Amino acid sequence: MSKFTDMITVRVRAGKGGAGCVSFRREKYIPKGGPDGGDGGKGGDVSLEASPRYYNLSHLFPDRLYRAEDGKPGMGNNRHGKDGKDLTVYVPPGTQVIDGGSGDLLSDLVAEGDRILVARGGRGGRGNAFFKSSTNQAPRYAQPGVAGEERCVSLNLKLIADVGLVGLPNAGKSTLLSRLTNANPKIADYPFTTLIPNLGVVQRRDETWYTIADIPGIIEGAHRGHGLGLSFLMHIERVKVLLFTIDITDDDFSLVLELLRSELREYSDELLTKPCCVVLTKADLVGADEVEKRIDRVEKERSIAVSALRNVHIEELYAILDELLEMSIATE
Repeated sequence: MSKFTDMITVRVRAGKGGAGCVSFRREKYIPKGGPDGGDGGKGGDVSLEASPRYYNLSHLFPDRLYRAEDGKPGMGNNRHGKDGKDLTVYVPPGTQVIDGGSGDLLSDLVAEGDRILVARGGRGGRGNAFFKSSTNQAPRYAQPGVAGEERCVSLNLKLIADVGLVGLPNAGKSTLLSRLTNANPKIADYPFTTLIPNLGVVQRRDETWYTIADIPGIIEGAHRGHGLGLSFLMHIERVKVLLFTIDITDDDFSLVLELLRSELREYSDELLTKPCCVVLTKADLVGADEVEKRIDRVEKERSIAVSALRNVHIEELYAILDELLEMSIATE
Protein backbone atom coordinates (compact mmCIF):
# COMPACT_ATOMS: atom_id res chain seq x y z
CA MET A 1 0.00 0.00 0.00
CA SER A 2 1.32 3.44 -0.89
CA LYS A 3 2.08 5.91 1.88
CA PHE A 4 -0.77 8.26 2.77
CA THR A 5 0.10 11.78 1.66
CA ASP A 6 -2.05 14.82 2.44
CA MET A 7 0.37 17.68 1.63
CA ILE A 8 2.70 17.98 -1.32
CA THR A 9 4.27 20.65 -3.55
CA VAL A 10 4.63 20.07 -7.28
CA ARG A 11 5.84 22.15 -10.22
CA VAL A 12 3.69 22.63 -13.30
CA ARG A 13 4.70 24.01 -16.68
CA ALA A 14 2.41 24.71 -19.58
CA GLY A 15 3.57 24.03 -23.10
CA LYS A 16 5.53 26.54 -25.15
CA GLY A 17 3.89 27.92 -28.24
CA GLY A 18 5.23 26.66 -31.56
CA ALA A 19 7.38 28.96 -33.69
CA GLY A 20 5.95 30.64 -36.74
CA CYS A 21 7.31 29.54 -40.10
CA VAL A 22 9.26 31.56 -42.70
CA SER A 23 8.27 30.16 -46.08
CA PHE A 24 7.55 31.37 -49.61
CA ARG A 25 5.23 29.92 -52.17
CA ARG A 26 7.13 27.93 -54.75
CA GLU A 27 5.19 26.52 -57.71
CA LYS A 28 5.93 25.81 -61.31
CA TYR A 29 5.89 29.00 -63.35
CA ILE A 30 5.74 31.03 -60.12
CA PRO A 31 9.39 31.25 -59.08
CA LYS A 32 8.87 34.11 -56.67
CA GLY A 33 5.59 33.49 -54.86
CA GLY A 34 4.50 35.38 -51.79
CA PRO A 35 5.04 34.40 -48.12
CA ASP A 36 3.05 31.36 -46.95
CA GLY A 37 4.54 30.53 -43.55
CA GLY A 38 1.89 29.34 -41.07
CA ASP A 39 1.50 30.17 -37.40
CA GLY A 40 2.79 27.95 -34.60
CA GLY A 41 0.37 26.00 -32.42
CA LYS A 42 -0.60 27.02 -28.89
CA GLY A 43 1.12 25.26 -25.99
CA GLY A 44 -0.95 22.90 -23.86
CA ASP A 45 -2.52 24.02 -20.56
CA VAL A 46 -2.04 22.32 -17.17
CA SER A 47 -5.16 21.85 -15.03
CA LEU A 48 -5.98 20.14 -11.74
CA GLU A 49 -9.23 18.20 -11.41
CA ALA A 50 -10.89 16.44 -8.45
CA SER A 51 -11.46 12.73 -9.07
CA PRO A 52 -12.91 10.13 -6.65
CA ARG A 53 -10.44 7.60 -8.05
CA TYR A 54 -7.89 9.02 -5.62
CA TYR A 55 -8.06 8.94 -1.82
CA ASN A 56 -4.87 10.88 -1.11
CA LEU A 57 -1.96 12.56 -2.88
CA SER A 58 0.50 9.65 -2.79
CA HIS A 59 0.28 9.14 -6.58
CA LEU A 60 2.03 12.49 -7.05
CA PHE A 61 5.74 13.12 -6.58
CA PRO A 62 7.14 16.07 -4.59
CA ASP A 63 8.88 18.75 -6.67
CA ARG A 64 8.28 16.78 -9.86
CA LEU A 65 7.67 18.87 -12.97
CA TYR A 66 4.29 18.14 -14.55
CA ARG A 67 4.37 19.65 -18.01
CA ALA A 68 1.99 19.92 -20.93
CA GLU A 69 3.00 19.41 -24.53
CA ASP A 70 4.57 22.20 -26.60
CA GLY A 71 2.79 23.53 -29.65
CA LYS A 72 4.10 22.42 -33.03
CA PRO A 73 5.81 24.91 -35.37
CA GLY A 74 4.02 26.37 -38.36
CA MET A 75 4.73 25.08 -41.86
CA GLY A 76 4.71 26.31 -45.41
CA ASN A 77 1.64 26.55 -47.58
CA ASN A 78 -0.06 28.45 -44.71
CA ARG A 79 -0.30 25.34 -42.54
CA HIS A 80 -0.60 26.14 -38.85
CA GLY A 81 1.17 24.03 -36.26
CA LYS A 82 -0.88 21.66 -34.09
CA ASP A 83 -1.75 22.81 -30.56
CA GLY A 84 0.04 21.01 -27.75
CA LYS A 85 -1.95 18.50 -25.72
CA ASP A 86 -3.35 19.78 -22.43
CA LEU A 87 -2.36 17.98 -19.22
CA THR A 88 -4.85 17.22 -16.45
CA VAL A 89 -3.44 16.22 -13.05
CA TYR A 90 -6.04 14.40 -10.95
CA VAL A 91 -6.32 14.92 -7.20
CA PRO A 92 -8.78 13.65 -4.59
CA PRO A 93 -11.88 15.70 -3.75
CA GLY A 94 -11.14 17.99 -0.83
CA THR A 95 -7.80 19.22 -2.21
CA GLN A 96 -6.89 22.85 -1.70
CA VAL A 97 -4.66 24.37 -4.38
CA ILE A 98 -2.28 27.02 -3.01
CA ASP A 99 0.14 29.20 -4.94
CA GLY A 100 3.63 28.16 -3.93
CA GLY A 101 4.97 31.70 -4.17
CA SER A 102 2.35 33.93 -2.61
CA GLY A 103 0.62 31.36 -0.43
CA ASP A 104 -2.76 32.45 -1.80
CA LEU A 105 -5.56 29.90 -2.03
CA LEU A 106 -6.24 29.42 -5.72
CA SER A 107 -9.09 26.94 -5.47
CA ASP A 108 -10.76 24.39 -3.21
CA LEU A 109 -11.56 21.31 -5.29
CA VAL A 110 -14.34 19.87 -3.13
CA ALA A 111 -16.61 17.98 -5.53
CA GLU A 112 -15.93 15.48 -8.28
CA GLY A 113 -15.16 17.31 -11.51
CA ASP A 114 -14.10 20.58 -9.83
CA ARG A 115 -11.29 21.93 -11.96
CA ILE A 116 -8.76 24.78 -12.06
CA LEU A 117 -6.37 25.93 -14.77
CA VAL A 118 -3.02 26.42 -13.03
CA ALA A 119 -0.70 27.09 -16.00
CA ARG A 120 -1.77 28.52 -19.35
CA GLY A 121 -0.02 27.44 -22.53
CA GLY A 122 2.04 29.91 -24.52
CA ARG A 123 0.72 31.49 -27.72
CA GLY A 124 2.12 30.22 -31.01
CA GLY A 125 4.29 32.57 -33.05
CA ARG A 126 2.97 34.22 -36.21
CA GLY A 127 4.31 32.94 -39.53
CA ASN A 128 5.73 35.33 -42.10
CA ALA A 129 2.46 35.29 -44.09
CA PHE A 130 0.92 37.30 -41.25
CA PHE A 131 3.40 40.13 -41.74
CA LYS A 132 2.84 40.64 -45.46
CA SER A 133 1.72 44.19 -46.26
CA SER A 134 1.63 46.63 -49.16
CA THR A 135 5.00 47.97 -48.09
CA ASN A 136 6.55 44.59 -47.19
CA GLN A 137 5.67 42.00 -49.82
CA ALA A 138 8.27 39.43 -48.74
CA PRO A 139 8.84 39.43 -44.97
CA ARG A 140 11.64 37.11 -44.00
CA TYR A 141 10.90 36.82 -40.33
CA ALA A 142 8.41 35.08 -38.07
CA GLN A 143 7.66 35.12 -34.35
CA PRO A 144 9.01 32.53 -31.94
CA GLY A 145 6.50 30.80 -29.70
CA VAL A 146 5.76 32.25 -26.27
CA ALA A 147 6.83 30.19 -23.24
CA GLY A 148 4.06 28.61 -21.20
CA GLU A 149 3.38 29.59 -17.59
CA GLU A 150 5.34 27.79 -14.89
CA ARG A 151 4.68 27.78 -11.16
CA CYS A 152 4.87 25.74 -7.98
CA VAL A 153 1.59 24.75 -6.37
CA SER A 154 1.09 23.32 -2.91
CA LEU A 155 -1.69 20.76 -2.57
CA ASN A 156 -3.34 20.37 0.80
CA LEU A 157 -5.87 17.56 1.23
CA LYS A 158 -8.66 17.89 3.77
CA LEU A 159 -10.64 14.69 3.77
CA ILE A 160 -14.34 14.84 3.00
CA ALA A 161 -16.36 12.56 5.27
CA ASP A 162 -19.81 12.72 6.82
CA VAL A 163 -18.79 11.59 10.30
CA GLY A 164 -15.49 12.08 12.13
CA LEU A 165 -14.31 9.96 15.08
CA VAL A 166 -12.50 12.20 17.58
CA GLY A 167 -10.64 10.82 20.57
CA LEU A 168 -7.39 10.24 22.39
CA PRO A 169 -4.96 7.60 21.14
CA ASN A 170 -6.12 4.05 21.94
CA ALA A 171 -9.72 5.14 22.60
CA GLY A 172 -11.14 2.37 20.40
CA LYS A 173 -11.86 4.48 17.30
CA SER A 174 -10.39 2.00 14.82
CA THR A 175 -12.28 -0.93 16.32
CA LEU A 176 -15.50 1.10 16.23
CA LEU A 177 -14.88 2.08 12.61
CA SER A 178 -14.35 -1.54 11.60
CA ARG A 179 -17.64 -2.50 13.29
CA LEU A 180 -19.68 0.36 11.80
CA THR A 181 -18.29 0.23 8.27
CA ASN A 182 -16.56 -1.88 5.68
CA ALA A 183 -13.15 -0.50 6.63
CA ASN A 184 -10.31 -2.67 7.87
CA PRO A 185 -7.99 -0.32 9.81
CA LYS A 186 -4.93 -1.46 11.71
CA ILE A 187 -5.93 -2.23 15.31
CA ALA A 188 -3.64 -2.83 18.28
CA ASP A 189 -3.55 -2.13 22.02
CA TYR A 190 -1.07 0.74 22.01
CA PRO A 191 -1.31 4.48 21.31
CA PHE A 192 -1.05 5.91 17.81
CA THR A 193 -1.89 2.72 15.98
CA THR A 194 -3.74 5.01 13.60
CA LEU A 195 -1.09 7.17 11.98
CA ILE A 196 -3.16 8.09 8.92
CA PRO A 197 -6.87 8.80 8.45
CA ASN A 198 -9.00 5.77 7.62
CA LEU A 199 -12.31 5.99 5.77
CA GLY A 200 -15.20 3.56 5.87
CA VAL A 201 -18.62 3.47 4.24
CA VAL A 202 -21.88 2.69 6.03
CA GLN A 203 -24.59 1.20 3.81
CA ARG A 204 -28.00 1.43 5.49
CA ARG A 205 -30.98 -0.82 4.83
CA ASP A 206 -32.88 2.02 3.16
CA GLU A 207 -30.04 2.21 0.57
CA THR A 208 -28.66 5.45 2.00
CA TRP A 209 -24.94 5.57 2.74
CA TYR A 210 -22.42 7.81 4.41
CA THR A 211 -18.71 7.86 5.19
CA ILE A 212 -16.95 7.76 8.56
CA ALA A 213 -13.36 8.91 9.09
CA ASP A 214 -11.16 7.53 11.86
CA ILE A 215 -8.63 10.29 12.48
CA PRO A 216 -5.29 9.93 14.32
CA GLY A 217 -5.78 10.56 18.04
CA ILE A 218 -5.57 13.96 19.67
CA ILE A 219 -3.15 14.81 22.44
CA GLU A 220 -3.02 18.01 24.42
CA GLY A 221 -1.51 20.73 22.25
CA ALA A 222 -2.60 19.10 18.99
CA HIS A 223 -3.77 22.48 17.67
CA ARG A 224 -0.16 23.69 18.00
CA GLY A 225 1.16 20.71 16.07
CA HIS A 226 2.05 18.48 19.04
CA GLY A 227 1.80 14.74 18.46
CA LEU A 228 0.12 14.19 15.10
CA GLY A 229 -1.23 17.72 15.49
CA LEU A 230 -2.47 19.51 12.45
CA SER A 231 -2.28 16.35 10.34
CA PHE A 232 -5.31 15.27 12.37
CA LEU A 233 -7.20 18.49 12.89
CA MET A 234 -7.39 19.63 9.28
CA HIS A 235 -9.13 16.40 8.33
CA ILE A 236 -12.20 17.05 10.47
CA GLU A 237 -12.92 20.56 9.15
CA ARG A 238 -15.26 19.19 6.48
CA VAL A 239 -17.12 16.49 8.46
CA LYS A 240 -20.79 17.03 9.20
CA VAL A 241 -21.02 15.11 12.50
CA LEU A 242 -18.52 14.50 15.31
CA LEU A 243 -18.37 11.42 17.52
CA PHE A 244 -16.31 12.08 20.63
CA THR A 245 -14.92 8.61 21.26
CA ILE A 246 -13.79 8.01 24.85
CA ASP A 247 -12.61 4.85 26.61
CA ILE A 248 -15.22 4.14 29.32
CA THR A 249 -12.48 2.73 31.58
CA ASP A 250 -10.65 6.07 31.64
CA ASP A 251 -10.38 7.38 35.20
CA ASP A 252 -11.76 10.80 34.31
CA PHE A 253 -13.44 10.78 30.93
CA SER A 254 -15.19 14.08 31.71
CA LEU A 255 -11.74 15.68 31.68
CA VAL A 256 -10.94 13.82 28.46
CA LEU A 257 -14.08 15.21 26.84
CA GLU A 258 -13.13 18.74 27.88
CA LEU A 259 -9.62 18.24 26.48
CA LEU A 260 -11.03 17.11 23.14
CA ARG A 261 -13.40 20.06 22.99
CA SER A 262 -10.63 22.46 23.99
CA GLU A 263 -8.30 21.28 21.21
CA LEU A 264 -11.05 21.59 18.61
CA ARG A 265 -11.99 25.04 19.91
CA GLU A 266 -8.39 26.26 19.71
CA TYR A 267 -8.15 25.06 16.12
CA SER A 268 -11.54 26.37 14.95
CA ASP A 269 -14.63 27.50 16.85
CA GLU A 270 -16.80 26.23 14.00
CA LEU A 271 -15.93 22.61 14.78
CA LEU A 272 -17.93 22.73 18.01
CA THR A 273 -21.05 23.91 16.20
CA LYS A 274 -21.38 20.56 14.42
CA PRO A 275 -23.93 17.98 15.67
CA CYS A 276 -22.15 15.55 17.96
CA CYS A 277 -22.43 12.58 20.30
CA VAL A 278 -20.24 11.19 23.07
CA VAL A 279 -19.51 7.50 22.47
CA LEU A 280 -18.13 5.61 25.47
CA THR A 281 -16.26 2.62 24.05
CA LYS A 282 -15.22 -0.74 25.52
CA ALA A 283 -18.43 -1.01 27.56
CA ASP A 284 -17.86 -4.78 27.85
CA LEU A 285 -14.97 -4.09 30.24
CA VAL A 286 -17.20 -2.74 33.03
CA GLY A 287 -20.40 -4.03 34.62
CA ALA A 288 -23.88 -2.89 33.56
CA ASP A 289 -24.39 -0.85 36.73
CA GLU A 290 -21.08 0.92 36.21
CA VAL A 291 -22.01 1.69 32.60
CA GLU A 292 -25.17 3.45 33.80
CA LYS A 293 -23.23 5.46 36.37
CA ARG A 294 -20.72 6.61 33.81
CA ILE A 295 -23.40 7.48 31.28
CA ASP A 296 -25.06 9.60 33.98
CA ARG A 297 -21.83 11.57 34.34
CA VAL A 298 -22.23 12.86 30.79
CA GLU A 299 -26.02 13.11 30.84
CA LYS A 300 -25.89 16.72 29.65
CA GLU A 301 -24.47 15.43 26.39
CA ARG A 302 -26.04 13.14 23.84
CA SER A 303 -24.21 9.93 24.73
CA ILE A 304 -24.16 6.17 24.32
CA ALA A 305 -22.01 3.35 25.67
CA VAL A 306 -21.03 0.70 23.13
CA SER A 307 -18.86 -2.33 22.72
CA ALA A 308 -17.63 -2.72 19.17
CA LEU A 309 -16.04 -6.05 20.10
CA ARG A 310 -19.31 -7.51 21.47
CA ASN A 311 -21.59 -5.59 19.08
CA VAL A 312 -23.38 -3.92 22.00
CA HIS A 313 -25.62 -0.91 21.17
CA ILE A 314 -24.22 -0.63 17.65
CA GLU A 315 -27.72 -0.50 16.12
CA GLU A 316 -28.65 2.26 18.56
CA LEU A 317 -25.54 4.17 17.47
CA TYR A 318 -26.59 3.83 13.82
CA ALA A 319 -29.94 5.42 14.74
CA ILE A 320 -28.17 8.31 16.48
CA LEU A 321 -25.95 8.86 13.45
CA ASP A 322 -28.98 8.94 11.17
CA GLU A 323 -30.56 11.60 13.37
CA LEU A 324 -27.39 13.69 13.63
CA LEU A 325 -26.85 13.61 9.87
CA GLU A 326 -30.41 14.78 9.32
CA MET A 327 -29.72 17.64 11.75
CA SER A 328 -26.60 18.60 9.81
CA ILE A 329 -28.52 18.69 6.55
CA ALA A 330 -31.20 20.88 8.12
CA THR A 331 -28.61 23.43 9.26
CA GLU A 332 -26.75 23.67 5.93
